[in-house]
Parts: sequence; C-alpha cells; structure tokens
Amino acid sequence: MEKVELLSPAGDLERLKIACIYGADAVYIGGQDYSLRANANNFSISDIKEGCKFAHNLGKRVYLALNIVFHNEDITGVYDYIKSVVDSGIDAFIVSDLFLVRYIKSNFKVEVHLSTQASVTNYLSVNFLKEEKVDRVVLAREVDREGIKEIIEKTGMDIEVFIHGAMCTFVSGRCVLSNYFTNRDSNRGGCAQVCRFCFDIDSEDERFSMAVKDLNMASYLKDMIELGIKSFKIEGRMRSPFYLAVVLSSYRRLIDAIYEDNLTDDLLEKELKILSRVSNRENSTHFYFKEASLDDQYYTGRQEISNQDYLGIILEKKDNIYTIRQRNYFKIGDKVEFITPNMDIISLEVTNLYNDKNEVIEVANQADAIIKMKLDIDLPIYSMLRKAYLT
Repeated sequence: MEKVELLSPAGDLERLKIACIYGADAVYIGGQDYSLRANANNFSISDIKEGCKFAHNLGKRVYLALNIVFHNEDITGVYDYIKSVVDSGIDAFIVSDLFLVRYIKSNFKVEVHLSTQASVTNYLSVNFLKEEKVDRVVLAREVDREGIKEIIEKTGMDIEVFIHGAMCTFVSGRCVLSNYFTNRDSNRGGCAQVCRFCFDIDSEDERFSMAVKDLNMASYLKDMIELGIKSFKIEGRMRSPFYLAVVLSSYRRLIDAIYEDNLTDDLLEKELKILSRVSNRENSTHFYFKEASLDDQYYTGRQEISNQDYLGIILEKKDNIYTIRQRNYFKIGDKVEFITPNMDIISLEVTNLYNDKNEVIEVANQADAIIKMKLDIDLPIYSMLRKAYLT
C-alpha cells in the first residue's frame, strides 16, 4: 500500500535540506517571482537546481508554487520563467490561475497541482480540472470530512489537504485586507497578515482580532488516510528550520506507526506534547468535523506565546567535537535534548561549552554565535539541540 505523502514547506535552501532529511516525502518552494510568499527568502534558479538535485538524490520531490492571482502586468515573462524552472528539475507546479494549467501540460512533462487559492470545494469542479489534465487538487480548507470523502469517491483525483499550521482567516487566501491597510496585494505575494493585527475597540482595556487558531490534525491521521487523501500538507514557508524539523519528525513517526499498525495512545500523546511546544498558538481541527465556530478563532484577549526551546543546530563534526550554531540561551548544567534526522531523541546534561576560539565558556548567550561541545555520542549533521521536556 502506497503511503500518504508528507509534504513540507521550504522557504530557502537550508529549509529544503532540513525538510528532506527530517521526514518529508516532498517539499514545496517559492521562486523569486510569482509566489505568494514574497517576504520569504525564496529560491533563485540556481537554488532550485541545487535543491532539486539534493531532494532527488534522497528520493524526494520538489514542487514550485506559481500561485499568485495574475493581473495583466504579471504575465510578462512567466512562460520563460516556467521553462527555466522545468529545466532546473522541478517535479510539479502549484498554480491557482487556470491559464497556466493548459500551457504547462501542453508544453512540459511535469505535474500541475491546483492550489488551495483556487478555492475548490466540490466534485464537479474537480472533475472539470481532471479533464484539463490537472494532476492534483489542493482542496479549499473549508471542505469538511464528508466533502473530502465524496470528492475522492466521485473523482478518483489525487487530493491534497492541509494537516498542520497557520490557516488564513478568509476563504483559502482570497483576502484584500492587506491591500486596504498596507497597500500590499495579498494575492500577489504581499500579505501583511492583517487578520492577526489587534484593533482598538470601545473599551481601552479590550482589543479585537479576527485571527484563526492553528490547524493540528495529528489525532486524526488514520481517518484521513482511510479517506484516500494522497498528500498531507504542512503550512509554513516562513517557518524556522527548527519548527520544520520538529513538526515533520512528529508527523513522520505518527504516519509510519499507522502504516505499521503500531500507533499507540502513548505515542500520540507524546507527539501531541511535542507539537504543542513548537506552536505559539492554540490548535483546532477547523472545518474537518463541523462548520468552524468562535472556538476556532481568536477575538479578544489573544495571546501568542513564543518559547525559547530551540538552542542550536549542529553544523559540523570533527572527532567528538561538534560545531553548533546557537539560537537561544543555555548553560553548563542544563538538561537538553538532541533531535536527529534519524528520528532519535537523545537527552543529556550540558557538561562543557567552548566558543569559536576553543575557549571554555559557562554560558551560550549570543544568538547565531558559533559554539562547540565535546560529546561521546554519534550525532549526524543537522541534529538540533533543544530544551529537555520529554524527560
């Protein structure tokens, strides 16, 4: 039985590599043009070539988001850009504008996935897209469980849905708040996330927002697999490498356990704890079981808590000396954990620290500083150091 695809965002080349080695089956990226995350670092053509080569060597796939809503002036150069991307080795395009579907399928042997931005919510639309040779449809987030089930049964289409991360407050990204508030076009890469702003209302002590809680479907993966969904998508091309590593490894363990028929309540509880630590918002299943309600959204009194669990990432190993790029404060005597691309979690106490001049230090307290640790354990490059909270 073919496993469901675990699809990860990647905002730059480093994140692509992290996603691939921490359990993603495929990654989706944005180029420097025509992508809805204009504020991400995004990928140059040379980055796309390198990323595709890295992913393909590991048996992974790379999809490029070409999902802005095109205005007349945006069309200039897009066909040449598509050819450059195809030549770089991309496996599929994610598009929202239908004129791109026929052009790409008529000229290139790559897949076309219809973006959630197209707001597809019914099986007749999916069957139309199938006739147009669309290979996959990313359903609108507003489709519930029964709607997903009926679409799959009546179309046989490859269906992708989101399973984790931040969700747009409005209809699958179709929003113009940024246009009005910040003069940035939401649907052409300029979203300023105005829905997450806090607005003054009548009371000086109360502020209003319309932001939705994050999506978390970890408890319902087995049900979603049994529906026949082909791809589970994680949100977050702007997310940190640490976030990707933690979220991907948790979902990887859960998905593998389901297919191996050894998913236990203890494993699920453990992974839910891990996922809750890496999120700074409350979680919800949104539309999957019911119409979304006020319980799925923040209105007043919203709090987004950022933790400092992420302590560093291993960049290099020589003998038993590990070079680490530090992220947050830690010191001698702290209890920490390494998470690894092998899905291991290794707990230990910090007994030694050195700066980049190999001088002994007691505290690592400068973000992005290079530090070193001597460890009598074998850890792969890109293993990540975090505060211990599983022991």
